[in-house]
Amino acid sequence: MLSSTVVQLGIKELRGLSRDVVMLFLIIFSFTFSVYSAATSAPETLNRATIAIIDEDLSPLSGRIATSFYPPYFLKPGMITHAEMDRRMDEGLDTFALSIPPNFQRDLLAGKSPVIQLNVDATRMTQAFSGGGYVQSIVSGEVSEFLQRYRASTELPVDLTLRARFNPELNKGWFGAITSIMNSITMLAIVLAGAALIREREHGTIEHLLVMPVTPMEIMVSKIWSTGLVVLVASTFSLVVIAQGILQIPLQGSLALFLLGTVLLLFATTSLGIFLATVSGSMPQFGLMLVLLPLQVLSGASTPRESMPEFVQYIMLAAPNTHFVILAQAILFRGAGIDVVWPQLVALLVIGALLFSLSLRRFRAFLK
Repeated sequence: MLSSTVVQLGIKELRGLSRDVVMLFLIIFSFTFSVYSAATSAPETLNRATIAIIDEDLSPLSGRIATSFYPPYFLKPGMITHAEMDRRMDEGLDTFALSIPPNFQRDLLAGKSPVIQLNVDATRMTQAFSGGGYVQSIVSGEVSEFLQRYRASTELPVDLTLRARFNPELNKGWFGAITSIMNSITMLAIVLAGAALIREREHGTIEHLLVMPVTPMEIMVSKIWSTGLVVLVASTFSLVVIAQGILQIPLQGSLALFLLGTVLLLFATTSLGIFLATVSGSMPQFGLMLVLLPLQVLSGASTPRESMPEFVQYIMLAAPNTHFVILAQAILFRGAGIDVVWPQLVALLVIGALLFSLSLRRFRAFLK
């Protein structure tokens, strides 16, 4: 049970947070607009890409190729000349420019191997990486159909049947929204806990606490439970209202089990935030500490841990959000129960206890 002193100090933190407009905006944005954007933007998917065609052949085949690009993957192609291509790509008007050389159809029918040039604006990375394959597939299909006079399908002796588990539609939005929520929980837990302590020091109220009959343990616990409660409520709202309600993302497992894992993560990350705040001298220094980016990038939320070097995998086992990502994906995507995720729950509890002890020792030295 929390003592009345810890409760009152925590309420004081909540009141201070309610007057911090910037932090409130960050919390609201991270668990609403950011989650919705991560689910609906799907940047790795080609969508309404701009393409221009330089048709120097003016043959039936080149005309078929030009008319094979259409929404939703591409906008209607614009017909341009070689003289316009560089200028339009420099101005960002075209992402792709397909150049069909003269006598392309004649050389193809004569058994030669004419070459079509595809120019790509690689600064538009998300579309450039995937769009080249789309263009190549479309052009190859049209050329093959033209030569064979019909679009043939190759019959293989072995038929491969694909079945996608947990996300049968392969909807990237499902993964993007949940990943955004997990990253926001880690980020805001560290930022809010650290900002609570730095705010005390910048406003001069830390000296007031030192002359009061409170212990460093009570001060630290009050900051942990108050900031953790805010993030827990916001993440629950985001998961239920934004993910399940607005985005219609089906969650397979137990919400209560996920929230239990979230509580353990918040215990660890808020302790880490307080430790970082005692090390940094001000909020700008706290923001420049390179902790959040490695935690999010190497946790396995965006890229599977198995694809990382082994030494990175072992190092990241010391990070609490690595175990949380494993736990959250197992529960929310695969419907795992406590019999599957109990190792991650234990790991979060142990890491949280270690970070709390380390932060408390540093916090006591900080108050002296």
